[in-house]
Amino acid sequence: MDLNTVLDVRDARSPVPWRPGDAWLGGGTYLFSEPQPHLRRLVDLSRMVDLSRMGWEPVRELPDGSLELAATCTIAQLSRFGKTWRAPAAPLVEQCCRAFLASFKIWNMATVGGNLCNALPAGPMISLTAALDGTCLLRAQDGSLRRVKVADFVTGAGRRDLAEGELLRSVTLPARALASRTAFRQASLYGLGRSGALVIGVLDPVDGSLAVTVSAATVRPFRCWFPLPPDRQTLRDAIDSTIAAGDWFDDIHGLPAWRRHMALRFAEEIRRELTTRTEPNAGETA
Repeated sequence: MDLNTVLDVRDARSPVPWRPGDAWLGGGTYLFSEPQPHLRRLVDLSRMVDLSRMGWEPVRELPDGSLELAATCTIAQLSRFGKTWRAPAAPLVEQCCRAFLASFKIWNMATVGGNLCNALPAGPMISLTAALDGTCLLRAQDGSLRRVKVADFVTGAGRRDLAEGELLRSVTLPARALASRTAFRQASLYGLGRSGALVIGVLDPVDGSLAVTVSAATVRPFRCWFPLPPDRQTLRDAIDSTIAAGDWFDDIHGLPAWRRHMALRFAEEIRRELTTRTEPNAGETA
């Protein structure tokens, strides 16, 4: 779509004062998908071959074993990495990439950062990074940095903890989460539809704690953590006490009652899978 109100496109490598009507341009799959009459200028972060215009490596394994995903990392780049990665949590990367159900054009342009910053309930990069206890690195216009957990970064449907002109630089996934066993469940009302419920379980190999993250069914991701795997009723009670009635998302892709039902069903399936199986999980989709 032509953005006929945009008067200028600036290279993000050449800092200019931020002003009303500015927007960061990554993959552009959202910006160019519908009218943006409030925009006057785009500040371009877009990729050049395998690196972003900013020189950010798409996926970087850090010395402490954690994983840094650049905001400009595309879904295609992340998927390619996930297929060769040997960490126990590696299957979860491809499972979440496939939850996009997008065309190859979207896969090669849409970015991890764009998915988080759009803050749509069905955003699978939100699901992936929240489930693995990811932390966002945010850079303000004055160069100052702050960090916020992904589960706190997305505050509602289309809402995120991002100040005017602030940039999502990267998301870091901790080594301990990457060494965990995972289980994945996803449901949609349609064969090629948007996720109506997506639940991920992460079992810590060190202390046996279990985290269950509910997304897509809710307006934002909710991560329930248990020091030891709970029984069925404790898990159900924790989800119901954490997710208020108004937090279940309601749109054409699923009614709140159905989304809650699927989330509770998937959470119980995941609890049983991670507490009774010893082999790595390959996940499944419902």
